[in-house]
Amino acid sequence: MPQRIEAPAHPTSGGMKVILVAGARPNFMKVAPVLFALRRAGHAPVLVHTGQHYDARMSDAFFADLELPEPDHHLGVGSGSHAVQTARIMEAFEPVVLAERPDWVVVFGDVNSTLACALVAAKLQPETGCRVAHVEAGLRSGDWRMPEEVNRVVTDRVSDLLLTPSRDAHPNLRAEGVPDGRVAFVGNTMIDTLLARLPRARERAFAAELGLERGRYAVSTLHRPSNVDDPAAFRGVLEALGTVAREMPVVLPLHPRARRQAEAFGLDALLAPLRVLEPVGYLEMLSLTEGAAVVLTDSGGVQEETTALGVPCVTLREQTERPVTVTEGTNRLAPWPLTAEGVVAAFRDALARGQEAAQPRPDGWDGRAGERVAAALAAALNGGLDGETQNAR
Repeated sequence: MPQRIEAPAHPTSGGMKVILVAGARPNFMKVAPVLFALRRAGHAPVLVHTGQHYDARMSDAFFADLELPEPDHHLGVGSGSHAVQTARIMEAFEPVVLAERPDWVVVFGDVNSTLACALVAAKLQPETGCRVAHVEAGLRSGDWRMPEEVNRVVTDRVSDLLLTPSRDAHPNLRAEGVPDGRVAFVGNTMIDTLLARLPRARERAFAAELGLERGRYAVSTLHRPSNVDDPAAFRGVLEALGTVAREMPVVLPLHPRARRQAEAFGLDALLAPLRVLEPVGYLEMLSLTEGAAVVLTDSGGVQEETTALGVPCVTLREQTERPVTVTEGTNRLAPWPLTAEGVVAAFRDALARGQEAAQPRPDGWDGRAGERVAAALAAALNGGLDGETQNAR
């Protein structure tokens, strides 16, 4: 049975009760600044962990890295197909909303938990009066083959308040007919966490622990089905990383599922030249990323983190829903379709340009996005967003 921890009482001094939903590890980096900002402002955040991604071995360390409290509700849904997982989350989350009766349900990012909990809250709105807010709204890749794109678009459609991380999200929402009064620019809450934890990550010095010299190694992350579920694509990426490894060490924290796929496809030998690690904690990963010469990734969050850190990044995807990391950041897309030669060429270009590609962080990536989320929730609940926020579009 899912763990149930008694939730905080409804605030008594005019504050809001806000359910914050997280399902996958990247969500918690986005949730933490909002939770802390709500508490500072006298509101009552209720943290819900759906258990969509849950590694008991790493959970305690991860929460400690972010200084997060234990979840008020752990739904324990576990893995499954998109349909099964989404259904389980909806079934488990509905009683939470009915019991808590919050002013807001706030969902983050684009994972199945985001969509499932937004749907539950939207359908219960006539009964409970709660509203739905989406943090990281308006991002679009244009690729409907990505389950995350479906989650993003549908979540924005059912949300009452759309909180955007970068200004390039606003034309997307305008094109979809979203009224100005439902949109607020808040910036990137994940960067709040990065900036707050960066000193500790530097102290952690994880790369040095691995015997790596700052600025003389590459980091890679791989998890998207387009890369790890297609044997030819997976082979091409691993061959590219093997070529890079002849020029500098390549550190690859490898998700267990990606490791299983490599074994199933007979690609184990291609992992041999790489420094393959088990999944690492937040501070370890931030320490590795901050000291890398180049990062090669298919992760959306890593694209943002490298931009904030000024570290060159090569994205191993056909497109990105975070184009600001290309236009204002240090990111570039590898030539598509991916080939070993194309990935290596993109790596070498990124390495040659190095930190020269770094620019000031995008607007709103300043460590105060969590405060702006809390303020926008309060403003929307109390009669509407102020003119400055609405005109941010």
